[in-house]
Amino acid sequence: MKTTQDKFQHRINDYLATKLNDMPQNDPTLHQAMTYGLLLGGKRIRPFLVYSVGQMFGASLNELDDAAGSVEAIHAYSLIHDDLPAMDDDDLRRGQPTCHIKYDEATAILAGDALQTFAFELLCQSAHSPVTQIAMIKSLSQASGYQGMCGGQALDVAATNQQVSLSELEQIHRFKTGALISAAVELGAIAGGANTQELCVLRQFSKNIGLAFQVQDDILDIISDTATLGKPQGSDLAANKSTYPALLGLEQAQLKAAALIEQAISSLEELPYDSQLLQDFAQYIIARKK
Repeated sequence: MKTTQDKFQHRINDYLATKLNDMPQNDPTLHQAMTYGLLLGGKRIRPFLVYSVGQMFGASLNELDDAAGSVEAIHAYSLIHDDLPAMDDDDLRRGQPTCHIKYDEATAILAGDALQTFAFELLCQSAHSPVTQIAMIKSLSQASGYQGMCGGQALDVAATNQQVSLSELEQIHRFKTGALISAAVELGAIAGGANTQELCVLRQFSKNIGLAFQVQDDILDIISDTATLGKPQGSDLAANKSTYPALLGLEQAQLKAAALIEQAISSLEELPYDSQLLQDFAQYIIARKK
């Protein structure tokens, strides 16, 4: 999987760099901040899912670039805003100064806003049919907004310094982290022409890997270090946030993540396609160190 992951990572980085370079410029500082926030680094997990799922259904990489780029642009915007003083107030992202530290707070807010709309520009310019374009726009917009990532972020902010139940924590993370991971899977499936039943199976898969991803993030916040994570280790603890290890204990949180991955892989057995790459990715989620 590592070779494929590297290939997809290089591909999406080149694609996004080209799209940004081709953009007519007005304010150079804002453009630099957008580029910084989008190309600072990262695992490119969401584009990987778009490419892997889309290819599984027979779509070419060229047919998947716009969808992969769009979901990564949304992810980048969310990180820029998540790091702001009014939110998590972080100074480091991927081992580098966060966007508002590198530039300033107003520029970071605008860079996030611009990347959000840039994501939908990419989907609108894709070569897919209007029906497919609308389906992808609907999927990404729902996953990004009140019914998805933004709604989850609001719940997360409200839960800071509060005691929440396990079910409440799961709801927060299914929205905050899981929704965009699910959208990546769905975008690849839509671009590849998946039918309703296939989409249903993939939604179950993505629901489980999305939650497992967040559980592992919570675990790494405890057991990893700042140099490896590329962001302050222990930041969740310092901010008094509810996490899976805090509610379950470290060992039970690790068992929870493993169980979610097992369920995710099991659901793929319902698909009559070679899903080995997705199975490998699911295992990677709880094996990763950052």
